[in-house]
Formats: sequence, structure tokens, C-alpha cells
Amino acid sequence: MKKITLAIIFIAVAMAGAIVACNSSSAKTVSDDNGPAFHYTREQAEHGKYLVTAMGCSDCHTPLKMGPMGPEPDTSRFLSGHPMQVPVPHVDTSALKDWVLFNHTNTAIAGPWGVSFTGNLTSDPTGIGYWSFNQFKTALTKGKFKGLDSNRSILPPMPWQNYVHLKDEDLRDIFAFLKSTKPVHNVVPSHIPPTNFQ
Repeated sequence: MKKITLAIIFIAVAMAGAIVACNSSSAKTVSDDNGPAFHYTREQAEHGKYLVTAMGCSDCHTPLKMGPMGPEPDTSRFLSGHPMQVPVPHVDTSALKDWVLFNHTNTAIAGPWGVSFTGNLTSDPTGIGYWSFNQFKTALTKGKFKGLDSNRSILPPMPWQNYVHLKDEDLRDIFAFLKSTKPVHNVVPSHIPPTNFQ
């Protein structure tokens, strides 16, 4: 009887150890160098990657470069927003009567609001590296620039209105993926008001 009891205890302890080991190996905490502590699992980041892909975030937040078949995403700048070294070309204001204009990298957009630039979503401090989850949620669900309630609204063409009903778990997974991205140092320029068109 003692042997059976010891065997059951041994198996239970081994199973508990395996469960703890499996769960802790896939969990990750990002803090200090990358802003406020944020805990996530590999599975959350993978689901976040799926959502970021399905939602088309890279379509605007990854600059385009000219490839052999025409414009293609510059994967070395994945989700890094408008490249800081790319100058803003002259805006033909007569074209804005019937159009919204995108530059060649698809990251600077001119319209009646002026010129907006796609943001850096990477884990770098010049991106969302120092953002808290609450800032991220405020940006996506309330449309506030840098995720701060006191800031201006996020400018077009960012479709933040499409994301107001995202569930917290989906927002957390997206944030987990973005926090896991390769940091790209890129300070995106400030919005240019329409009164400052060249």
C-alpha cells in the first residue's frame, strides 16, 4: 500500500512540475528597457501576430521600397512607420480637392487635415517601447494620439474607429506581439497642419 501511495505522490509531483515548467517557459515579461512591465505568453504574441496581419497594420506602418516588380514592403523596417530620413515632398494642394495623396513609401498621407505620418509600432523606445497597455488601448479604442487622453485625435487614414469594440484579450495579444517585435529606431515626424503646406 505504501508503494502505491508513494508512486501516486511521485507521479502527482512530476506532473505538477511539468505543468509549471511548460507554462513558465512560454511566458515572457517585458519591462525596464521596454517600458512598464507587461507579461505575455508566446501564444498571446502569436495570436497578436495573426490579428496584426489580418487587420492589415503592416500595409501602412511598414514602409514600401521599390523592388524588381514595383513597390514592396521593406521588411528591415517592419512596422516602423514613416522613415525619419525620407523628406516630405511638395504637396500639390490643387490635387487635394478630389484626392488624398500618399507618398512613395505609403507612410506620409496628405489630405484636408494636413500631412499625417504612420507611427512606429515596434518595441523600440521611439515606437511603443515605453507605452503601457492602457496607452495602447486608449489609442486603438478612443483614437487618442500616443494613447493619452489629453492629446489630439489620431489623424486619417488610421481607421481606429474600426477597433473600438475589440475585446481586451485581443488588444493584449496585439500589444504582446508588438512588444515582441524587433526594435527599429525611427523618430516619426510630427503632423504638418494644412496651413504649412509647401
